Amino acid sequence: MKAVRLHGYHQQPVVEEVDEPVVKGPLDVVVKIGGAGVCRTDLHIIEGQWAAAMGVGLPYTLGHENAGWVHEIGSAVGNVAVGDMVILHPTPTCGLCRSCRAGHEMHCTDSSFPGLDSDGGMAEYLLTSARACVKLSPETRPEDVAALADAGITAYHAVRKAIPLLYPGSTAVVIGAGGLGHIGIQCLATLTATRIIVVDRNPAALALAKDLGAHDTVVADGGQIDKVLELTGGGAEVVLDFVAEEGAEADGFAMTARAGSYFVIGYGGTVHIPTLDIISTERNIVGNIVGSHTDLVELMELGRAGRVTLRTKTYPLEAANDALADLAAGKVRGRAILVP
Repeated sequence: MKAVRLHGYHQQPVVEEVDEPVVKGPLDVVVKIGGAGVCRTDLHIIEGQWAAAMGVGLPYTLGHENAGWVHEIGSAVGNVAVGDMVILHPTPTCGLCRSCRAGHEMHCTDSSFPGLDSDGGMAEYLLTSARACVKLSPETRPEDVAALADAGITAYHAVRKAIPLLYPGSTAVVIGAGGLGHIGIQCLATLTATRIIVVDRNPAALALAKDLGAHDTVVADGGQIDKVLELTGGGAEVVLDFVAEEGAEADGFAMTARAGSYFVIGYGGTVHIPTLDIISTERNIVGNIVGSHTDLVELMELGRAGRVTLRTKTYPLEAANDALADLAAGKVRGRAILVP
């Protein structure tokens, strides 16, 4: 089968032929990929940012946002059958550890992360587990929902955590209206009555944000902090930072009101904050990683109801490097999807 393989950090991946995965364990599932999302994390992987954390050996196949059709199942799989259309939670988990029992599968002590620590779904087939599979309605197209597997639940998970802080009359600032941010805006608009302010450097992204439910938009042209503070009267109750690099991480904390919460969702930058600034204003810094199985199921219900939709641009598998280049250059509105 064809797969998008990374052979070295700071090098472009290559599309090459590899063996198809096969079921080995009783709970294994092989999925024929119908859509694989292209994520900024893939750019960070190529840059080597995940090398030490994941300890993965090269080469391996990229792709952690995947949907498709069940192709083969292990002997103990009972929740899906061959031919079922599924979206895959990005981290197949054990289901037995304390985190899994508590519904926090993203902190499973015995999970894998295909596309980061093992072969992912930028390929014709992917080996995953029964626990990772969420069945889709037959009318769904995998390429239309694949990115909800990671970008979607990451945004939804952050908004879900912020809901108790977003009472009517509150304000939420969204930094970045790209692949994650445009989903976060829809989740905020659907699940809360908060005022939504979106900050982005790209006018086209801000126009999309308006279409998706933003009440105000601010161009990140150097004066964005002052503009947000003016609009909010001193800061927002919640700031959701879907960028968190290239200075956005400093902007986000500065835009947060006293006793407010700065949610870090994107990554790549470094937060430098005097501890006095944290304790004297009681501002909170909240980390976010992926989301739970329940988050994904709930998000798919919102998608089925038309409350959250993805803006996508599709590419053939062979054009993976074009998709990565377009993402890096800011040419993708919404999410890039590879279709084998």
